[in-house]
Amino acid sequence: MDIFKVSELTDNRPLTAVAYTIFKERGLMATFKIPAATLVRFLLSLETNYNRDNPYHNSSHAADVTQATHVLLNSRALETVFTKLETMAALFAATIHDVDHPGVTNQYLINTGSDLALMYNDESVLENHHLAVAFKLLQNPDCDIFKNLQKKQRQTLRKVAIDMVLATDMSKHMTLLADLKTMVETKKVAGSGILLLDNYTDRIQVLQNMIHCADLSNPTKSLELYKSWVKLVMEEFFQQGDKERIEGYEISPMCDRNDTTIEKSQVGFMDYIVHPLWETWADLVHPDAQHILDTLEENREWYASMIPPSPPQDSEPSIVTEPQTNPSDKIQFQITLEEGESDDEFS
Repeated sequence: MDIFKVSELTDNRPLTAVAYTIFKERGLMATFKIPAATLVRFLLSLETNYNRDNPYHNSSHAADVTQATHVLLNSRALETVFTKLETMAALFAATIHDVDHPGVTNQYLINTGSDLALMYNDESVLENHHLAVAFKLLQNPDCDIFKNLQKKQRQTLRKVAIDMVLATDMSKHMTLLADLKTMVETKKVAGSGILLLDNYTDRIQVLQNMIHCADLSNPTKSLELYKSWVKLVMEEFFQQGDKERIEGYEISPMCDRNDTTIEKSQVGFMDYIVHPLWETWADLVHPDAQHILDTLEENREWYASMIPPSPPQDSEPSIVTEPQTNPSDKIQFQITLEEGESDDEFS
């Protein structure tokens, strides 16, 4: 889905339009007795709390992740796996997962000693903030879309939403992926090919990886859409780098607009983060996601072909006027930088 087009057609209210449509189509409003007016008020209030000045982490991104989560929930291997309540919790988590994002990373907030970092003790700062803002909105009776849930249902929904949104913290990526790989190796399926997930740990693990995949789904879209999203996320990174330069902090990986090759960064991002995640997800729901992997690989090839050639080496021997750096030091720096890039992107 082209969320940019949806944004144009809805007067920059893509999240409200997408989420309302999904809730209605899935029968969630009828099942959980959510008045249409209450849902609209909540979604409009939520969307207002997304920062329109952010190039990337705004309500268009939230709408895109909500739509992606909706699509992944429709996988044949997951048919009838989740209850209606879990499905609603997953979609709710997607809508709120970046609300009131300030346009900078967790590490920036920690490095600058921000109030949010102090409040959440440097632990999943943004993700905890997104959850707090969203549940605070529900305290307004006019926006409480869950007011007709039973107490136990409400507790379950809150737990699922919290567990899912906290899983969007990129520092949790390697743990999530390792657990997902283990699940794939030991997965149990019914005769119809539907996954058997008979406990909360397994079910939330799939839902956490689902929203993580949805959050990192840009490289799986058509090339033109992917390029549009890349332009936006890199501009947001560069704006953070500009702040760091002015404030005297070390510029975060991929945030220096004067020293970042966008094409190369995207190839690395796909190779080390996105492809391993989506490949494992595709194994879990096989064969439902094969077309997604195909698109991802095509986009990877395009970005690889666009990497600018390295400048030619000076053929004339140069006179060494300064002590040479130990080659192993240079390699270690490069490895450390790449690891840092992986951890920071899309936080």
